[in-house]
Amino acid sequence: MRVCLLNESFPPVIDGVVNVMMNYAKYMRRDHGVQIEVGTPEYPDGKYDEYPYPVVAYPSFDTASQTNGYRTGNPLVGKAVSKLADFKPDIIHSHCPATATIVARLVREMTGAPIIFTYHTKYDIDIRRAAKIQMIADEAIKAMVKNIEACDDVWVVSDGAGKSLKELGFQGEYRVMNNGVDFEKGRVDKETVDKVTAGYDLPEGVPMFLYVGRLINYKNLPLILDALKILADSGQDFRMVFIGKGPDQGKLKEKAEEMGLMGEGGKVFFTGPIYNRDDLRAWNTRADLLLFPSTFDTNGLVVREAAACGLASVLIKDSCAAEGITDDRNGFIIEESAEAMADLLGKLCKDLDHVHDVGQHAMDEIYLSWEDCVNKAYERYEYVLARKKVGAMPHRRKQVTDYMVEFTARTMEEQKKLHYKVMDTYRDLRGRTIATVEETKAAADAAKLLWEDISEDLWTELEEIWKP
Repeated sequence: MRVCLLNESFPPVIDGVVNVMMNYAKYMRRDHGVQIEVGTPEYPDGKYDEYPYPVVAYPSFDTASQTNGYRTGNPLVGKAVSKLADFKPDIIHSHCPATATIVARLVREMTGAPIIFTYHTKYDIDIRRAAKIQMIADEAIKAMVKNIEACDDVWVVSDGAGKSLKELGFQGEYRVMNNGVDFEKGRVDKETVDKVTAGYDLPEGVPMFLYVGRLINYKNLPLILDALKILADSGQDFRMVFIGKGPDQGKLKEKAEEMGLMGEGGKVFFTGPIYNRDDLRAWNTRADLLLFPSTFDTNGLVVREAAACGLASVLIKDSCAAEGITDDRNGFIIEESAEAMADLLGKLCKDLDHVHDVGQHAMDEIYLSWEDCVNKAYERYEYVLARKKVGAMPHRRKQVTDYMVEFTARTMEEQKKLHYKVMDTYRDLRGRTIATVEETKAAADAAKLLWEDISEDLWTELEEIWKP
């Protein structure tokens, strides 16, 4: 099986979706012998020849300031799209509803391969953040939804993500396909934990809370600080570590300082981003609770990563991250307020043994390995291909843009054919030219030898004539 994976980002950019796609590539190749090709917008510092599969990096625009560090790919570069199509994929799997899915639709027109799309996050929030003008944002969201509806099989990472997609106007069907965790199940040894967390004031026996992810306010991070302020004012000692970076990092630090939670004798620390997965495992092992009050995230992969290390999470009721969590059994669920979080933390700080017991249940009950998740994805790939083979693909809504995509793909194919004809003509002319040059050189060499013989004979004759 040949699978083309498409996304708007790829290393050097690292985020949750990149992590998902790279694990798909890893386990599809290792466990199922799938041939992988990746398509992504080109980033200036990208090193795309160091992977065990081809990475086609197509031209992109610098939109980092509007999109929190992401570039926007140009899906209309025929050379790149043709290169992806030449791979002859059986499955095209897009992980972003923007230009990656436009590229996927073009490749489908050229190859006939079905498109699977995974809805990972609430893209509409980022669109509204970037567009600022409501009318432009509304139209961009409509276009995004239509792009998704043009795909053959739509996956979501949680039931809440599917409901969110429906709320945006999506009229198709979707299937929940969970993401896995690339953390090894089990806690990290104390020596490693101490080494990784050295340099921070984290006294033994003092409850330590953790957040891992983008530092952006719509993940409800101000709520954490408000809750911690209440907790600190109650006289409870604790430590809080934020791991990550993001556009609101400065504002959050400023808020923590104003609350007296940072500085000399402070209880809150910001480490910045940590990319080493083993170091992140050590931090998850050191913490007593993961605080993840986000109602934005559609999956909350960090909750499963924490569970891999025996760390329970505090989550918001009815959030996507809280799906599959049983309160006070394998996690803790609260109402969406600083007061509710502070009240829970105050109680749990007095019974850390119970907190750790809930963390153990989280490890045993909600951990999901990438092997299992990719196995399910591969089975779905096979199902989609089986339906395609018998001409029973699921019905998908016809989009007005289908005609544009079809025309563009046809134009790209004609350009490719013309390019091949030009190259064939060039190679033919080059071959003929080389042959002619070689024939001429041979003739000249022969003529030179013949002239040398003639001139030698003439000189001999002249010598005879001019003898005294």
